[in-house]
Amino acid sequence: MKYARRPQYTLAAPVRLAGFGYWSGRDVHVEFRPAAPNTGIVFVRQDLAARPRIPARVDLRVETPRRTTLAAAGATVEMVEHVLASLAGLHIDNCEVWVDGAELPGLDGSSRPFVDALTTTSRVAQAVLRECLVVTRPLRVGDAQCWVEAHPDPRGALTLQYRLDYGPTGPIGRQQIDVCLSPHTFCTELAPARTFLLHEEALWLRQRGLGTRVSCSDLLVFDADGVVGNTLRFDNECVRHKTLDLVGDLALAGCDLRGRIVACRSGHRLNAALVRELLAQDQQLDACRDVA
Repeated sequence: MKYARRPQYTLAAPVRLAGFGYWSGRDVHVEFRPAAPNTGIVFVRQDLAARPRIPARVDLRVETPRRTTLAAAGATVEMVEHVLASLAGLHIDNCEVWVDGAELPGLDGSSRPFVDALTTTSRVAQAVLRECLVVTRPLRVGDAQCWVEAHPDPRGALTLQYRLDYGPTGPIGRQQIDVCLSPHTFCTELAPARTFLLHEEALWLRQRGLGTRVSCSDLLVFDADGVVGNTLRFDNECVRHKTLDLVGDLALAGCDLRGRIVACRSGHRLNAALVRELLAQDQQLDACRDVA
């Protein structure tokens, strides 16, 4: 069920940053621009002649391993989850994200550089209310090993629990986090958490010509003894990053969410599947109310 809960927000002024894509290794520049009410988050490929616009919507998501990719108007943008998480976490609802390449920069593997850039300007409240989808009944996608659920939250908040399980042994092991999402908790508890992978996964990607520009200082690589060439920001940084990704994927709903989301070993595909089911369930409720 959707309600209007708070004003929509945009940026007071454009902000810019640059980096390179983890997958492609290509340099890319990003400019976050203010946008009118009800615009939502829209990526603009300024490197292409037609400057195609790609809205951040779950129906425009295309399956890509280990990252979130959107496609529209014959163009794509990929690895958008950290940008989407940053905007959603800061309650920036209307923004045009102009990029000069297909892949968003990886930076330090977290959302913190995006948050740092976005907070160099202020938010501006707009004279239109933000829609909010409230979870009214339990919903689950996935299987016995990997799943994500949505439940009503009695406080009317968005709370996130993530259970990460790499087995009882090894450098990552089992981790869990439970957070009530707000701009403050996003910035302090989730935004600094970095992308991680196992050393054998990194070698597999390198052998296929992917991630050749990325070093251990750009993200977290784990071998049998722990983090290679880097230092953890949190003891449970891995589960915090998975929760960061979850925030970015939930942003594809295009509205605020209120409910309790519980995820176990889920990834981008399952996160997006939950968003689709939540939106479909809400549309069904709307149809029932119209008939009544």
